This record gives sequence, C-alpha cells and structure tokens, in this order.
Amino acid sequence: MKFANPTNDIAFKKIFGDENRTRVLISFLNSILDFRGEREIESVTIANPYQVPKIKELKNTILDIKAINQNGEEFIVEMQVEKDKEFAKRSLYYTSKSYVEQIDKAEKYRDLQKVYFIGILNFAILDTSNYISRHLILDKETHKQEIADFEFTFIELQKFTLQLHECDTIAKKWIYFIQNASSFDMIPKEYEDIEAFQDAFESAKQYNWSKKEMELYDWHFKQTWKQLSIMETAREDGLKQGLKEGLEKGIEKGIEKGIEKGIEKGIEKGIEQGLEQGKKEEQLKIAINLLDILDNETIALKTGLTAQEVEELR
Repeated sequence: MKFANPTNDIAFKKIFGDENRTRVLISFLNSILDFRGEREIESVTIANPYQVPKIKELKNTILDIKAINQNGEEFIVEMQVEKDKEFAKRSLYYTSKSYVEQIDKAEKYRDLQKVYFIGILNFAILDTSNYISRHLILDKETHKQEIADFEFTFIELQKFTLQLHECDTIAKKWIYFIQNASSFDMIPKEYEDIEAFQDAFESAKQYNWSKKEMELYDWHFKQTWKQLSIMETAREDGLKQGLKEGLEKGIEKGIEKGIEKGIEKGIEKGIEQGLEQGKKEEQLKIAINLLDILDNETIALKTGLTAQEVEELR
C-alpha cells in the first residue's frame, strides 16, 4: 500500500481539504489549537475545497486551506516546504486580507470574526526549540488577550523528532502523520481507532487517485526539487564568488601592504646608510687632520678606522 506524502501541496490539499471528509480537518484544528469544550469545532465549511487543479494554474498559486467553523471563525492552513524568509510576513498579509474581506462596509465592524493562521513549515524560522508555537496579541503588562481577532500557529517540522510510540496526543499524531505517512506500508495500530485518521489515510492511498492527480503530485515534487536545486546552486555560486572576491581583495591588500612595507623599509635603510656614510666621512676628515702629528695605529684608535685605511689616506 502506497500513501502520498502530505508535505506535497497536492496531497496536503486532497487530505485536509476534502469537503466530504471534513472530520479530518476538524480533528487537526481541534488538536493543534487545543480546542475543547465550548471552543471545540463541531463542523466546518471548507471555503476552497480540493479540486483537481491544472498545472498552468498551479505555477503561481499557493495551495492553502480556508475553512469556517460553526461560529463563523475563519481558519487558514498552509503547508510550506521551500524555505521562505518572508513567510511570517506573508502569514500576516493573508490573515489580515481574510479578515478585511469578511465585510464590505465599515459600519459592519461588529460582524468581523476571528481568523486563525496555521503554518506547517518544513524548515525553521523562529528562535525557539519548540516544534509548535502560538502567537497572540497580548497586553504587555497584564498578558491578557483583549484583542483576540488574530492568532498564528507555526508548526516547524524540522524540530519535531518524536517517534510514533512517543506521540501521546492527537496533535503529535497529526504532525507525525504529516512527516511520515509516505513511509508507511499499512496504517499503524496507533491510528486504527481514530476515525479522522482513517479518513486521512484513505485520502492518502495513491491507488485511489486519478492519473491526473498522480501527474500533478509528481509535477509538484519536481518543481520543489528544482527550486531547492536552484537555491542550492545559488548558494554555492555565492560562496565561490565570495571566495574569489576575498582572494582578489587579499592579493590586492597584500600587494599594497608589501609596497608600504618596502617603502618604509627603504626609507629606514636609506637613513641608516646615510648616517653610516656621514659618520665615515667625518672619520676620514679627522684622520686626515691627524696624519702630520700621529702614527697610523694611534690615528686608527682615535677615529675608528683601520690601520690599512689610514695608510691609504697617507
């Protein structure tokens, strides 16, 4: 039995965006957002249910899931595999856009409903070791959530390292499912008694998929790998260019430094030689003045010249 990989956008939308199997999305949202009691989601309407898309439409489209619960609250769920440093800002944009589009007249502010954004990321963007984090608007002093219409949850799959037997909550089981469903040969016993998971695995069974869905699934993976390859090539090219420029700068700096040192050394040597030459000339002058009154040995002793040099002066 072959299950699709839920991190693939096509598979993710087919599994969690099926309007005929909404208990999959309901279970996922309730567990991830920790909804219980009065807050528990009982029903959802999927605003953009899964339909087999066309490749042409996919090229510039982000496949997310939008749903509305029984209280009118909105939920946006997005799977993101390729690293996107602007993802946090994008989540703010989508959430605020969804919020504003709820009404068409300013006097209907009271009709605005809360919007939840859930981002499932195959990379890390936050400075925390937690694999799941929730972000609210809180009062700085009291930490109360009095402005409660926006809420963001990020699931960073790279930080989730639990084994299936360690997944003791529905939320952990869902994250493990998203990470590992494609590696299963059959439905694990840990999922057998939960109806929502039965539906999820049923949607993920690829032998139930149409030829067109399989083509889209493979195409999307190829696009992802292509994009990752482009990014890796760009990174390697950047490193090579950086090394080349660094080497060129180093050589240039080395030459400049060498010239500076050479000039400095030349000046020092010139001064030293000049002083020595001046000293020699002074010694010779003194020796010449003593030639008529002293012998060679005494003149040499007084001037620092050699006896041979004094003899040559005579």
